[in-house]
Amino acid sequence: MRIFSLVAHPRPSSFCHVISERARKELIALGHEVLHHDLYAENFDPCLTAEEAYTIGDTLETALNRTADPVTRQHRSEVTSAEGLLVVHPNWWGKPPAILAGWLDRILVPGVAYRLATADGLPEGLLSIKNALIFNTSDTHAERERTELGDPLELIWGRCVLPYCGVETYHRHVFRPVVGSSDEQRKSWLEEAEGVTRRTFESRS
Repeated sequence: MRIFSLVAHPRPSSFCHVISERARKELIALGHEVLHHDLYAENFDPCLTAEEAYTIGDTLETALNRTADPVTRQHRSEVTSAEGLLVVHPNWWGKPPAILAGWLDRILVPGVAYRLATADGLPEGLLSIKNALIFNTSDTHAERERTELGDPLELIWGRCVLPYCGVETYHRHVFRPVVGSSDEQRKSWLEEAEGVTRRTFESRS
């Protein structure tokens, strides 16, 4: 299986990076091909241009031709070829980091991730991704996240983005609270991340 991988955290030493690396090693051990991108390391430009801001699109070729940016073209082409998705990012203000939100805007466009016959119509998901795995880090306790805040990241990934693009199944796993966690706790979390990755993607070639 070809798996498209993203990590979005500005510090290379972050726990998000460690989780991503551990998960990717497990994917490779399972025999999967991993196409990985560190958005901050690549200095990905999250700003949607006027030329890219459209609603209707028909084909991948149309979508690719709408941007001259080679990085954007590469990401669109790779995510279209992927059968699996791995994303690791922190919970900041109940949303992904701005660089990842911009990636969603610029990469998951009509003709690549979905198709609309009319601007107000129902989408036809275009991605070939069978399974997606989202890892989040957070400092908000689960009870408060659910009862007071409504778990906005669950709404973003589980109800808005992934179903809209045709992703068949997904799993989201949160590690919390990260600030102040011990080395022993982080070691346990990494083993947990490895196990979740294995269960999510094993025997899905």
